[in-house]
Amino acid sequence: MSEATSDKPKTAAAVKRSHGLGRGLSALLGDAPPREEPVAAGGVAPPTSGKAVQSIEIALIHPHPEQPRRHFDEGALQELADSIAKRGVIQPIIVRAHGGGFQIVAGERRWRAAQRVHLHRIPAIVRDFNEAETLEIALIENIQREELNPIEEAEAYRKLIGEFDHSQEALGRLVGKSRSHIANLMRLLDLPQSVQQAVMEQRLSMGHARALIGIADCEALARTVEQKGLSVRDTEKLVRRTKKGEGTDAPRSGNNATSGKDADIEALELHLADILGLKVEIAHEQGGGILSLRYSTLDQLDMLCQRLSGERI
Repeated sequence: MSEATSDKPKTAAAVKRSHGLGRGLSALLGDAPPREEPVAAGGVAPPTSGKAVQSIEIALIHPHPEQPRRHFDEGALQELADSIAKRGVIQPIIVRAHGGGFQIVAGERRWRAAQRVHLHRIPAIVRDFNEAETLEIALIENIQREELNPIEEAEAYRKLIGEFDHSQEALGRLVGKSRSHIANLMRLLDLPQSVQQAVMEQRLSMGHARALIGIADCEALARTVEQKGLSVRDTEKLVRRTKKGEGTDAPRSGNNATSGKDADIEALELHLADILGLKVEIAHEQGGGILSLRYSTLDQLDMLCQRLSGERI
């Protein structure tokens, strides 16, 4: 979802949908009253200023160096800037007092777009967050808006686990994902940097990248996949052929001779598994079929039930 829509009035349906991961985000941020308190030039409000919306000079604000999101789509950013030029910044950003100014906790795209249209002030909420809380909120906000690519999301998980002692289970509860989803994403960080970059730039999908993990000539295979426009299923065939020493010629599309399952069905299984973080099996027959979802813990079952019922963690 483009953040441009975040600066437009929300419909009742949109407000209802935001109660998913927003529950976790709201628990950290709290509700903000719609009033503004200007912060004078050079004056930094105390970090305990609470939930009130303030008008802060953009020059006093700087981004967080560990912001999970590194890639900003130019077209979407310009679209947001155009919206802000017409309507202003409707949704305040979240900042914390830092280094004689303010550091962005959530809303860097709005800050960047506001600079493009030469705004001098931006509505913001100043909160007192430590480093771990700051990264958690930035991660939740980006995941909620589906704006992180798999590599950025994986790097954020690794930092929260490595530097702030979060477990994969705890992170799953925090962001509404299964432990297996987090584990699968973090495995992408074992790929060579050039392959990770291809995923970040959407030249390869997560399914492509996952198939290439642990392959000795991973970078060469990734270039072949990209140049020939191979599907995820064909990439998996290519990897198997390479492991058997049968060369790197691109396999022909079609049904899997081993499993007998249609390649499109298997690709759909992989796609749903990436979304849900669960093992997915589809048994398709003429006129219908069976969709099976496998879970290993009650937490995963609870997460699945909430998603199927229209709720989110």
